Amino acid sequence: MSQIASCIHDFTHAFRIPLLAAACASALVPASARADDYETAMKEIQSTMGGVPGFVKQFPKAALPGAWAEVKALELSDKTALSPKVKSLISLAVAAQIPCSYCIWSDTEDARRHGATDEEIQEAVAVSALTRHWSTVFNGMQVDLGTFKKEMGGQ
Repeated sequence: MSQIASCIHDFTHAFRIPLLAAACASALVPASARADDYETAMKEIQSTMGGVPGFVKQFPKAALPGAWAEVKALELSDKTALSPKVKSLISLAVAAQIPCSYCIWSDTEDARRHGATDEEIQEAVAVSALTRHWSTVFNGMQVDLGTFKKEMGGQ
């Protein structure tokens, strides 16, 4: 993969879910986003990724600065509690359940880039499927949550 394609890929992966979350959260933020905040975010994205993907240009200008700040602080940071590999495996597991073809492709590539093996990738997806399976059983059978907690060692 070329350096530019790799940067665009990293950006696509890093921005996918946080951008959607920021779009929802932007309704809660005062409409005081300034044009210079947007331009600063675009310049940082350009500098960090070596380009600005088209989907970013489609994203609401008022929400982009906040979304970019969130991506930098959580997804792109190596100073968080979770390693980049673990973050990408979690994201892949969620993407498989949503499902999001864009995310699945991007998260799989990102997990591999961060050292995940095929076996780790397969296990992350299988665990997400197992969680979905049992969630369906518990909810569909209307298992009492209090009883479940007691039976599983809770209070």
